[in-house]
Amino acid sequence: MQSLTVELGERSYPIYIGQNILSEALITPFIKGNQVMVVTNDTIAPLYLDTLLKCLPGLTVDVTVLPDGESFKDLTHLNLIFDKLLECRHNRTTTLIALGGGVVGDMTGFAAASYQRGVDFIQIPTTVLSQVDSSVGGKTGVNHPLGKNMIGAFYQPQLVLADISVFTTLPDRELSAGLAEVIKYGLIYDYTFFCWLEENIDGLVARDPDILMQAILRSCEIKAEVVAQDEKEGGIRAWLNLGHTFGHAIETHQGYGRWLHGEAVAAGTMMAMALSLSMGWLSPEDVDRARTLFEKTNLPILPPDNMGEDDFLELMSVDKKVLNGELRLVLLETLGKAVVTADYSKEKLMRVLSA
Repeated sequence: MQSLTVELGERSYPIYIGQNILSEALITPFIKGNQVMVVTNDTIAPLYLDTLLKCLPGLTVDVTVLPDGESFKDLTHLNLIFDKLLECRHNRTTTLIALGGGVVGDMTGFAAASYQRGVDFIQIPTTVLSQVDSSVGGKTGVNHPLGKNMIGAFYQPQLVLADISVFTTLPDRELSAGLAEVIKYGLIYDYTFFCWLEENIDGLVARDPDILMQAILRSCEIKAEVVAQDEKEGGIRAWLNLGHTFGHAIETHQGYGRWLHGEAVAAGTMMAMALSLSMGWLSPEDVDRARTLFEKTNLPILPPDNMGEDDFLELMSVDKKVLNGELRLVLLETLGKAVVTADYSKEKLMRVLSA
C-alpha cells in the first residue's frame, strides 16, 4: 500500500492506494461516532458491500442503495440519502461512506456537507475516474438539466481509500473513461508523466496492476498538490478542468450518462488542444501525441455529430469558469503546462466549435 496526504491544515486527510486493502482494518480509525451510513449503487452493492460491512464491526450501519448512472445524479435521488438518514435517526456524529464511482462519491459528499450542516464522510472510489479525480479534493454536488455539477459544495472527506483490485470488475468502457483523466494530469502539469504514459499506455489498457498502481498514485499526487495550493478553485485548480468546459456541454446536450464523463473530457480536451494549436501555443506534433494516447485508450477524439456551435455556446455560457459574463477556457501553453484564459481568439474558437 502507498499513502499520501492532501495538505489542508486541520482538514488534511490521507489517501491510501493499494491492492485488496478494502478488507483491511483501515477505515474505523476515521469514524468518530457509532453510526455509519453507507451509500452505494445497485451495481457495486452486490460486489463489494459485504466486504465493507465486515470492516465495520460494533457500529450501527445503515445502507442506501442508489440506482447506477449519471442520469440519477440529481436532487431527487439525493433526497433518498436524506430520507434514510432521517428515518434511521442519524445524529451529528454519523459518518457517511461513499462506496462507488464518481456519482456516488459526489452525491454522498454533498449529502454529508448538507446533513445537519455537515457530518463526516469517507470516500471509497471503485472506478479509475473516481480514484484519480472525483474522490480527491472535496468537490461534491449534483447535476441540473441546464448544467453539470452546478449545485454542490466544497467539502473534504476524512479519508480516501483506493483499492485497485476492484478494477477486475470494471467494464472496459469505464476503464477507458477513467484513463482520460489520467492523461489530463500529464497534459496540464507533468510532462515527464505524459511521456511515461506514452510508454505504458498499453499496460494501462491491459490492466497491469503495477502500471495501474503507478498511474493512480501519480495522478493522486498531482491532484493533492493542486488542491493544497488552491482548494476552492480560485486559480491553479481550474487547470484540472482541461477539456471539461467542452466536455460538460457534450454530456448535458447528449443527456447525462449517454457519454461517460471521461469520454466527453477526451473529446473536449482535443477541442481545447485544437484551439491551443490555432493560437500558436502547441505544435501539430503535440496534438498528434495526445490524440494517439486517447485513441489507444479507445476514447473519442471528436464531439458528437449532432452538436453545432450554437449548442456549445449556449451550454458553455453557464460554465463555472464564466466570470463577469466572459468565458474562460483551460488551454495548453505547452505539453505539461496549462493556462486559464479569456485571451483567445473568439473567431478561432468558433472554428473549433463548428469543425
